Amino acid sequence: MSELRAWRLLDSGLVRSAESAALDEALLESLTSGASPPTLHFYGRAVPTVSMGYFQRVDESVDLEACRHFDVSIVRRRSGGSSIYTDQGQLIFALVLPDGALPKDREGSFRLVCGQVARVLSSYGLDAMYRPVNDVEVGGRKLSGSAQLRGRGCVLHHGTLIIDTDLARMDAVLKPGPSGTRPSERVTTMAALLGRAPEMHEVKDRLVSAFSELFGASFAPGPMTAAEDSAVRKLVEECYSKDAWNLRR
Repeated sequence: MSELRAWRLLDSGLVRSAESAALDEALLESLTSGASPPTLHFYGRAVPTVSMGYFQRVDESVDLEACRHFDVSIVRRRSGGSSIYTDQGQLIFALVLPDGALPKDREGSFRLVCGQVARVLSSYGLDAMYRPVNDVEVGGRKLSGSAQLRGRGCVLHHGTLIIDTDLARMDAVLKPGPSGTRPSERVTTMAALLGRAPEMHEVKDRLVSAFSELFGASFAPGPMTAAEDSAVRKLVEECYSKDAWNLRR
């Protein structure tokens, strides 16, 4: 049996919206420059947040007045995809990998990672399945979504698992889709399906095992580097805390 590759496991706990986006970018840049190993990163939201896709228009997808009323933060990520509502009831993961770790084609890479997420959900007795391009569903309703950013020989794949989120607040801050469908009509939670919310640490452990098997890697807890910490602070200050970036049209 070949030796497992040694990759890094980070768990940032609950972080604010600007910091979360900066963490993703800093970790990707660090791997790109060869300063750090491939990394699996877990975090959650310190405050409820709308995460906007890079190309999303604020006025088309987000109710700004409702965000102010419910104290929901807004951050624009560098990856594409739709705007999503996230809060402490969701687990967010990011895989920061060399490009060769995933298929080159978009759907193939999503299928591989989302397939492992589906396996984790299935381990709870849920009939989970991958739905192209980037979702995992149970009974036609979304439990996990993902997005990717590629460049300079590396890839950032980040996604969410909806464990026990506030669907009413989701409907309040996200505008209905083109068909008039409310966001909550397309999603569900593990808590609703299981009758309980599984412990976050347990879901994390199962994801670590699934990704370890997928990539033939051993994920060992490790700290961020000083350079990564510095990059995060700079990105928060200069980009992700600015309305000019987050709310641009």
